[in-house]
Amino acid sequence: MGGFFYFIFIIAGCGKMSSVPDGKKLVRSPSGLRMVPENGAFNSPFSLDEPQWVPDKECPSCMQCTKKFDFLTRKHHCRRCGRCFCDKCCSKKVTLPRMCFVDPVRQCGECSRVSQKEMEFYDKQLKVLMGGGTFIVTLGTSEKSETMMCRLSNNHRYLFLDGESHFEVELSRISSMQVLTEESTPEENGIHTYTSLLDSQYISEGGNCRASGMLLHYKPMGSQDPKQLRMEAAEDKKTASSWLAAMHKAVLCDQISP
Repeated sequence: MGGFFYFIFIIAGCGKMSSVPDGKKLVRSPSGLRMVPENGAFNSPFSLDEPQWVPDKECPSCMQCTKKFDFLTRKHHCRRCGRCFCDKCCSKKVTLPRMCFVDPVRQCGECSRVSQKEMEFYDKQLKVLMGGGTFIVTLGTSEKSETMMCRLSNNHRYLFLDGESHFEVELSRISSMQVLTEESTPEENGIHTYTSLLDSQYISEGGNCRASGMLLHYKPMGSQDPKQLRMEAAEDKKTASSWLAAMHKAVLCDQISP
């Protein structure tokens, strides 16, 4: 299953790390050309590492249809899961941005379906997250709140919150996320808790259940004491709700990963 993320997130408080340029370099791997960060430590939490390929000697037959390999039936490795298949079971070439491939790469049927589903997130929802939404933000148990714009950083590693003040939350340091929802009736309003940004069920837009805010639990850099950040939709609730729905779909990416 996906480890997105691959994310078992623990949020960080601000730091200067976000100001470090994220240079990229073109590398060639057995799977194809990849445009990867120069410093692996700065990988986006939305990224995936290339899998280890199953050694040829350990796969005498296709791992899907069990057809034996020979001179005519050649072996092909899925670039997403690393398993070994015949051409018929691993013929599709699909874009795989989570591994930073420049071109579409060969994937098995199961993985290609997962990658195609993820493309909606990369094509649409990632842009929504980077565009941002306006929220009323409360830190910890403070009685003071501030209206702030929250958006995902260009390198996909931080949440930037801007108002009269500015601070940053590193996605890799989030321990849990709770989503506040508005139901069809006030008494049905609820909180949905996830242990990571990629551990949720889809909350529909325009249905009976609409996201209205979220609680983030995190450990600031250099501290083991958990902190809380509460965000509630401000005046432009439609944009804020769309931003929160995009966060849900970011969470969903891990659920559909093999």
